[in-house]
Amino acid sequence: DQHSKQITVCVRDEAGKVVLRRQVSTRPEKVGAFFRELLDLDGHFMAILEVCGFNDWLIEVLRENACREVVLIHPQKTSKNKTDRRDANKLCELLWVNRDRLANGAKPQGIRRVYIPSEQEQQDRQLTALRKRVAQQRTRTLKKIHRILHRHNLMWQYPTKTFQTKRGRAWLQERALPPVDRLEMDQLLEQWGLWDKQLKQLDERIADRVACQKQDELMSPSQLLATAPGVSCYSGLALASRIGPIERFPRPRSLAHYFGLTPGSRNSGLNKHRLGSITKEGSGMARFILGQLVLHALKRDKQMRQWYRRIKGRRGSKIARVAVMRRLTTIFWHMLTYREPYYPGGPPRLCLARRRACGGPSRRATALSEEGV
Repeated sequence: DQHSKQITVCVRDEAGKVVLRRQVSTRPEKVGAFFRELLDLDGHFMAILEVCGFNDWLIEVLRENACREVVLIHPQKTSKNKTDRRDANKLCELLWVNRDRLANGAKPQGIRRVYIPSEQEQQDRQLTALRKRVAQQRTRTLKKIHRILHRHNLMWQYPTKTFQTKRGRAWLQERALPPVDRLEMDQLLEQWGLWDKQLKQLDERIADRVACQKQDELMSPSQLLATAPGVSCYSGLALASRIGPIERFPRPRSLAHYFGLTPGSRNSGLNKHRLGSITKEGSGMARFILGQLVLHALKRDKQMRQWYRRIKGRRGSKIARVAVMRRLTTIFWHMLTYREPYYPGGPPRLCLARRRACGGPSRRATALSEEGV
């Protein structure tokens, strides 16, 4: 059970007997001394811990000290009698009961295991998340400028259609305002320039990383995703780094479920089958990017647009947009699985024949998976 300043440890042997209980400080010398003692007990061990924002260093230390399997799981339901020692004991019991299945790569029921990304995937996630935060800061700055202009009813005096142009920015710098508003406007303009500079640096870094990921003569996953409508280097790298190896997902709906785009259910008895809204249990950034890609897909893919309009007529625009997000996810699964670029209106017959030769789904199965069936 990991915290910022201490780790609560519970160790069991192969028979399930607790051989060690301890709280260890996270100071490097204390952690090193504990692992030396642990290696004296057994040179090969498994470890389980709950995911948090500072797992990286502990996972690295575990791997350096001959840990044969690191199991990272989602936090379980909080008990009313919660202590760090009890939490560590529950995690230890959970690992001991399911040790064989976890070591063989199976998925025990009741354990929501977290995929541990590689170093490159971790850096890609961090870089794209940083880019998103900077873009959000830029949007907040522009909204504050809007508020000042609307406060004085100056939006009718723009030199261009909006103020987000060179002439518009020059007009904002010269516009007469009350002293406090003028001071705030100058600071906001300085922040605006800083966000633009940082966004340019991040976009260049992201483009370099995508260009360096080419695998021999094949395109990398981020480059494959960039063939879809509206997918840039940033969005392609963000989605590819959060998907990881596509082999983790046996079916297209597995990827949709991973992103939280499948409906929740509450079924009880024979005649009570209730489907709710989407679970939203995956990456929020992935859903954000997919939501932005909906407009591009509807604009450039005629078949997708017709399918969207049919759902919109029955269920409304919001549900139809979510349906397009899920369909895009299933299309991305096929693109990454069969190493094919995006085809508006569906893949040609040659690609479908290649899929059948490789044991892939038929045309009907592909259509059904893209429909979300």
